[in-house]
Amino acid sequence: MTTAAVAAAAPARQLSREDWVMRIGISLLCLFLIVTIAMPLALLLIKSFQRDGEFVGLANYVTYFSTPTLVASVWNSLFIAITATVITVPLAFAYAYALTRTCLPFKGVFMAIAMLPIFAPSLLPAISFIYIFGNQGFLKELLLGASVYGPIGILMAMVFYCFPFAVLILVTALSMADGRLYEAAAALGTSNWRVFWTVTVPGVKYGLVSACFLVFTLAITDFGIAKVIGGQFNVLATDAYKQVVGQQDFEMGAVVGFVLLVPAVLAFIVDRMIQKKQVALLSARAVPLEPKPSRGRDISYFVYCCVIGGLIVAIIGVAVWASFVTYWPYNLSLSLRNYNFSEFDQSGWDTYFNSLKMAALAAALGTTIVFVGAYLVEKGQGFVFGRSLAHMLAMLPMAVPGLVLGLAYVFFFNAPWNPLNVLYGTLLVLAVNTIAHFYTAAHITAVTALKQIDNEFESVSASLKVPFWRTFRRVTVPICMPAILNIAVYMFVNAMTTVSAVIFLYGPYTKLASVSIVHMDEAGFTAGAAGMATLIVLTAIGVKLLHFALDWLVFGKLQAWRKR
Repeated sequence: MTTAAVAAAAPARQLSREDWVMRIGISLLCLFLIVTIAMPLALLLIKSFQRDGEFVGLANYVTYFSTPTLVASVWNSLFIAITATVITVPLAFAYAYALTRTCLPFKGVFMAIAMLPIFAPSLLPAISFIYIFGNQGFLKELLLGASVYGPIGILMAMVFYCFPFAVLILVTALSMADGRLYEAAAALGTSNWRVFWTVTVPGVKYGLVSACFLVFTLAITDFGIAKVIGGQFNVLATDAYKQVVGQQDFEMGAVVGFVLLVPAVLAFIVDRMIQKKQVALLSARAVPLEPKPSRGRDISYFVYCCVIGGLIVAIIGVAVWASFVTYWPYNLSLSLRNYNFSEFDQSGWDTYFNSLKMAALAAALGTTIVFVGAYLVEKGQGFVFGRSLAHMLAMLPMAVPGLVLGLAYVFFFNAPWNPLNVLYGTLLVLAVNTIAHFYTAAHITAVTALKQIDNEFESVSASLKVPFWRTFRRVTVPICMPAILNIAVYMFVNAMTTVSAVIFLYGPYTKLASVSIVHMDEAGFTAGAAGMATLIVLTAIGVKLLHFALDWLVFGKLQAWRKR
């Protein structure tokens, strides 16, 4: 009898209890991702082809592209995104170069300063620039008569907002270098300028491409900056908000949402295609590059980092200072008047506490779902289709702007036929939306941590008849605790600062602090908005400091084995 005949005649392997648990877990993960990501986006697409519940084909899109003011928003968004990318990436590259390729003092301090904008809602720099260059700004003369309310203000705030994300990517790219190439160049007497263009730039080209596409996507999809300081300069994100909130035209809002989705998806696809061509920059014989002191170069980059870092601190500082000013610009004495939020918003301090509750829920629930899901996808055996589907769905949110996902949730969770509509307007749906919005980066972090653990742990456990969930609890979780903590902090900080994804979803008693900033600014209470933004920044930084403390005092003990 042939081998094929024997295999055909052999009975199928009975699935064990562990196999069933694994399959059920992956199925539940796929169901969660389908319900929270795929189905809302699919319904948003369907709504864009409807008018008053009736299918109208491309009529909504024809109306959109036949309206000059709406089409102008597309070009405005592209102009802002391209210009912000052209300005931000070179600034971030020079800053990252200083941190990685020079003997710059206080590198840790400069890196920490560069990351400060991550802890602030995107509305904060816009508020600061209003105080600096607005109609009553103390430096408005520097604009030579131009108005900050429009593309100038949007671009300045956008560069501030996108800068730390570009720095993170470029620092990673510039840290990976083979010192032998630079030693060979020095031996051949090659000039520093030629080495830069023939060795340094080609070595980080993929990082530069990723930084460009990330900044482009952030700039074209951001809502908060354009809403606060955009004036009459409309962009796609504010158009979607005006269609839904201002005109209650949800179908046209869906059209704008998908128009906004197109450039973000294209940027994501092109970036992925380019990244597939990337090859390893470090071989087994590579020599780490150690920068050598150069007085002129190091002083120049130190001055540059001081200027950039000083501007970052100053922009945040202006918003914090303005939140304590009694009445700008007539009474500059300091007081806590602007923190009496009930004078500016009927929800008062409740919005801040709602944000704390939602962020804590998103951190706890999101970290659990992301890490357990990543474990099932990465360490699971069999059920290849389910694991592949889960991984594909987990990567989808990276290409979806927050405003689009939030609008999709309006159609899906507010639909009468959906039994989940009881969640609409609750903190839970706000937390789920936040988890879905930031799922991809958290999933990649978890998978990266799990890939570092040898599969022999699972193999040995299986041979000893130890259930995989016990191995997961006693081995995998302790080893991956730093990554788990990073995911939790990432979810919490983003839940506190996000505005575009939740602007449509809050209920009468679940308004968030970031949404309150938008409403206070709309009502002309800019100082109150600055106060709420300051609270968000301080809370996010406080959580990050707590993260460092826990990592050092508590969870560091779980990693003691790494030092042996």
